[in-house]
Amino acid sequence: MRRYAFETFDVFTSRRFGGNQLAVFPDARGISDAEMQALAAEFNYSETTFVLPPADPANTARVRIFNRTAEMAFAGHPNVGTGFALAARAQGDLLRFEQLAGLVEVVLDRDAGGRVTGATIAAPQPLAVGGTLSPAEAAACAGLVAADVVLARHAPTLAADGGNQRLLVEVTPAALARATPEVAAFRAIVAAHPELGGKLSLYLYHREPGCLRTRMFSPLAGTPEDPATGSAATPLAGFLLRLEGGDSARYEIHQGVEMGRPSLLLASAQRGADGIRARVGGGCVPVLRGEAQLD
Repeated sequence: MRRYAFETFDVFTSRRFGGNQLAVFPDARGISDAEMQALAAEFNYSETTFVLPPADPANTARVRIFNRTAEMAFAGHPNVGTGFALAARAQGDLLRFEQLAGLVEVVLDRDAGGRVTGATIAAPQPLAVGGTLSPAEAAACAGLVAADVVLARHAPTLAADGGNQRLLVEVTPAALARATPEVAAFRAIVAAHPELGGKLSLYLYHREPGCLRTRMFSPLAGTPEDPATGSAATPLAGFLLRLEGGDSARYEIHQGVEMGRPSLLLASAQRGADGIRARVGGGCVPVLRGEAQLD
């Protein structure tokens, strides 16, 4: 029987049972693609990561990310949590992960005493802004009406920076509180928009003094609601900088409150020669260690 050690973490939080859950297999050599997908479905977390030797020895590792239903090119909290898990492999405080979307740089975060508390990652690609959906379509996915969508600055807009596209939707505070994912609406919209490739993730946000409040729904990928979504926070940060102008911006993002898993994501964006690039970071807390038995 083959045995594989794993660890679980709560990411984008400083306390257990907050933030977003993550399972990490620090040595996944010998686990097949089908087994990785089955293990990710078994954990039933938003994502699970599998660590393999890098193709280029100058990099730290090859990291594969699976959600409940498919492999992902890039995701936020899996990189933050895997960086925390592999802190002992860092060169200085830097780790470099090979992924389908490109090379992801992870910088460890430390407290005043030098203890690793979390990590900050750079999205592997510059901001790419896609098309828009109507307010009525976006609202329907969250059980809302078109009047709940704030249009003063932008229409519901697709954006990405290495991972899946997210539909960025500004809503009223009351709408953010009562939103709920409507799977039938998601299915109807991807059927009506073949350019979406069968995928749609809704990232709702509202501005509050000094921070952003967000919620993320992705039921077609098996995640009705996500407590912390780094790969949505980075395109949101980049998109807001694009709208607002300036050379750089920082955003404190609170997510997961309605789920009882409050999360804090610290996102930033900066203009560069190749466009707008974003980063996101936060804390991590170890939760469980165990062993998976295969065969």
